[in-house]
Amino acid sequence: MNTDTPLDPRGVDRVPVGPLLSIFDPVYLGIDEYGHPVYLPMIYRNILIGGEPGSGKSSLLNTIVAHAALCPDVRLCLLDGKQVELGLWENAADVFVGPAIIRAITTLRRVQTVMDNRYAYLKAHRRRKIGPNDVFGQILVACDEIAYFSATAGDKKEQELFSALLRDIVARGRAVGIIVAAATQRPSSDIIPPSLRDLFAWRFAGRTTNDVSSDIVLGHGWYARGFTANSIDPNNQGEGYLIAEGGTPNRVKAAYLTDADIIRLADYAAYIRRPKPDPNEWEMAA
Repeated sequence: MNTDTPLDPRGVDRVPVGPLLSIFDPVYLGIDEYGHPVYLPMIYRNILIGGEPGSGKSSLLNTIVAHAALCPDVRLCLLDGKQVELGLWENAADVFVGPAIIRAITTLRRVQTVMDNRYAYLKAHRRRKIGPNDVFGQILVACDEIAYFSATAGDKKEQELFSALLRDIVARGRAVGIIVAAATQRPSSDIIPPSLRDLFAWRFAGRTTNDVSSDIVLGHGWYARGFTANSIDPNNQGEGYLIAEGGTPNRVKAAYLTDADIIRLADYAAYIRRPKPDPNEWEMAA
């Protein structure tokens, strides 16, 4: 053992780490068409990602989850109907839900309860939103393939309940630090109605099969103004149009994480999020 290595009270080598991220730091998304880096402020915002299979939407969602996973001030709530797109982050997440719509509904109800409790706290303290280093941290609700839960699994009543809960969390969660990042490979009006789409401050449209699907993600009328994700080369995965509320779509090439990259990041995230020993136990052991 290197005697110069700092020891914790139990005499075990510590692993030195660099500065950690915060969800209040902008997320590095990729580059724009001029090669300039694109950063995405996620705090107090939500993002909707749409595109055909193979357009790179799940890769972009993983990039956002990766940033959040390395932020000690964020708890992860992951929903993935396919299990494998976000499954590598399971050990770093507080909750991971696979293809189980009842569990997904139960999870969103729990998030809704947390949201209501946080608003009650803010009201009692005469505040309107949370801030950095607040008494409670932020929560990222990441959902890959909305359509599985809102149009495929379960019966119509369960699908409508899931959609209603997700819409409520997107609409009210931002001020209390609950961020939603959701992706779908079926950008159609029955999966993403305008009432839900317009609640997302950020929207990213990867390659779509037609102009209508592009408008469903970006907003009505952008195709008529020359912005359509249908024009993106099918072989250029990760390219898409990014739009902020009140803004104009910008062409962006999203960053890409390989499975090996995700595994390394997820293992490190799980390590820094592990339960910390009670210092009192060290004193008793000594």
